Amino acid sequence: MNTSNDAKWTELQQAEEMAYFRADLSLSSPDSYSLDEKREICDEMFSTSKAVLDAVRADFEQLPAEAKGKMLAMLSRMDSENPEWWWDVLIGEGDPHCRKPEAV
Repeated sequence: MNTSNDAKWTELQQAEEMAYFRADLSLSSPDSYSLDEKREICDEMFSTSKAVLDAVRADFEQLPAEAKGKMLAMLSRMDSENPEWWWDVLIGEGDPHCRKPEAV
């Protein structure tokens, strides 16, 4: 990993942590936040988590085919209750929870 990639990961992680911190604050005092502010917080949680998963997927796509197979197998063994989640994130259409619902 290079320095710019390290900085990118740090930035992504900090943004996600801040989004979830804001969510925790809003839960501790829900009457202090308007509906629009709560929506913004949810949108920020969604977008930062998706950005992290997109970066994981991009890094995975840079691996040689053999390494991809080994990585996917290792992650599936480590998380034996959710191997399909890793498949979705790394090879499929992404985390199903990170897909915005279609407008009604």
